[in-house]
Amino acid sequence: MQLSEDISQVLESRSFGQELSEKYSGDEFDYSSPEGEAQNLIGRFLLWLRNLLQDTFGFNINPAFFKVLEILIYISMGILALYFLIRFFVNENLTSIFSKKATSLIDINLSEEHIENIDLDVKIKEALAQKEYRLAVRYHYLRVLKNLSLKNIITWEYEKTNTDYQNEITITELKPLFQEVSYLYDYIWYGEQEIDENGFKAAEKHFTNLKKRTPN
Repeated sequence: MQLSEDISQVLESRSFGQELSEKYSGDEFDYSSPEGEAQNLIGRFLLWLRNLLQDTFGFNINPAFFKVLEILIYISMGILALYFLIRFFVNENLTSIFSKKATSLIDINLSEEHIENIDLDVKIKEALAQKEYRLAVRYHYLRVLKNLSLKNIITWEYEKTNTDYQNEITITELKPLFQEVSYLYDYIWYGEQEIDENGFKAAEKHFTNLKKRTPN
């Protein structure tokens, strides 16, 4: 038929050139990932980093290396999250949690227990036995407050400050002595200044001096 002959003349055999496959060979045309599988932010960042290194330095990097790197990042993030959770719930640093030292020495809750009911002499001996010199200074200062309260020189209350107690002292000789031990206490305890046995003995002299000067 004439029609079939005309069509055969129009249709020609065509083939795609090599340049077509190269033109559409970039990462944006890579559909090899399984459907529904998406990379997270870290995975996309590592893929971007791999491509950047390859384009910049011109050498291929084994994808397994970045997979191991991704796993290490996840492990580091998990450890960091665990650390902050422990600090949040326990309110201590990680070192103190796993310390073998006894924690009973810091169980004084002055908001619930009156200072006059605490045997601070025993607490001082316990702290020194474990070489907790900062804690021993704290107990020395609390013993000063207890002693002054028992002698009605001050009125102890949990929410009062050192300045409040200093203003309550009417004995002129005691004011500068109390100010000295208050400074030592704030500097060592709240300033978290670690001291050794010699440092403790030097601080203890000020507490002893105040005790001697306090009227009976």
